[in-house]
Amino acid sequence: MKKFAALALAGCMAVSLAACGGSASTSTAASESTAPAESTSAAESAAESAAESVTEATQGGKVGVCIYKFDDAFMTTYRNALQEILEGKGYEVTIVDGNNDQAKQNEQINTFITQGVDALIINPVMTSAADQIISTVKGADVPTVLINREPTADQMSAYDKLVYVGCDAAQSGTFQGELILDTENKGDINGDGKVSYIMIQGDPENIDAQLRTEYSVKALTDAGVEVEQLDLQRGDWDRNKGQEICQNDLAKYGDQIEVVFCNNDDMAIGALQAIQAAGRTVNKDIYLVGVDALDAAKNEVANGNMTGTVLNDAKGQATQAVASMEELLGGKTFEADHQSVYVDYVKVTPDNVKDFQ
Repeated sequence: MKKFAALALAGCMAVSLAACGGSASTSTAASESTAPAESTSAAESAAESAAESVTEATQGGKVGVCIYKFDDAFMTTYRNALQEILEGKGYEVTIVDGNNDQAKQNEQINTFITQGVDALIINPVMTSAADQIISTVKGADVPTVLINREPTADQMSAYDKLVYVGCDAAQSGTFQGELILDTENKGDINGDGKVSYIMIQGDPENIDAQLRTEYSVKALTDAGVEVEQLDLQRGDWDRNKGQEICQNDLAKYGDQIEVVFCNNDDMAIGALQAIQAAGRTVNKDIYLVGVDALDAAKNEVANGNMTGTVLNDAKGQATQAVASMEELLGGKTFEADHQSVYVDYVKVTPDNVKDFQ
């Protein structure tokens, strides 16, 4: 109906434009009197232009956004970017906090569907709940973009009005490992022939946490570096837990720890607090890397207190999520095994950090 109304209004505008014309269209009207064929073409062009203008003005709809929890630093940046982009395009946006509770998020999704949203953007609390989420949105025939936490290709293939937008977590892990390889001793501070590390993991159920954990170490071993894992603990993406885990490990392993890998920056900043409290110095007697390139982490990289981080481009992902949503709203469907759209990570080091601040 919007498209029909837009075309009708466009036609009226075109006829009015051709018949009346203001001072700005005087020369056009004069040329029309001597070139009837061009007059028809001009009117059609005006109609098309007006139709596009009216359609653009009325393209907004209702979008429901589900975030797994609001107090996650990275997802705060992400949801703010989503809100700004969507509202800037004229959409009516409602964003809800899942409080890290999958049952609550399921209720929120059902509520959005009952309210008649035109599209959903969902950051799942648990990737293991993907089957239920996909079944729900498919049953309601609501175009849906999943973000940040990627289901399997097999799960997504159940619904062709579904797409995942995010980054390749394996790439972020690889970049973390490369940050260590780029140090003068490739992470082997004590020169004993191996890199001894602790790993502070996010949520081990999350595929991003799994891949960052695996590929950060794999980058070292693929380069021929021997590694020793002193500890791996779940930090749930939380700064306080990162601080506590690192503090306990420093007390237990002391100078044996050469590298602290953290699956995100919030935990890395917590780990930095523990490192400094223990009298250790990053980039001198210990290395520390994170992921996300939060403002606080970029400041620490610039100040020499973090070895590096990896930009998880929240704004870029938000922009792509909205673009994919609009493709779905425009009638596009996604074939199985072609339902993931990735935005590249970028290594952030002391040498280039100013480019990101």
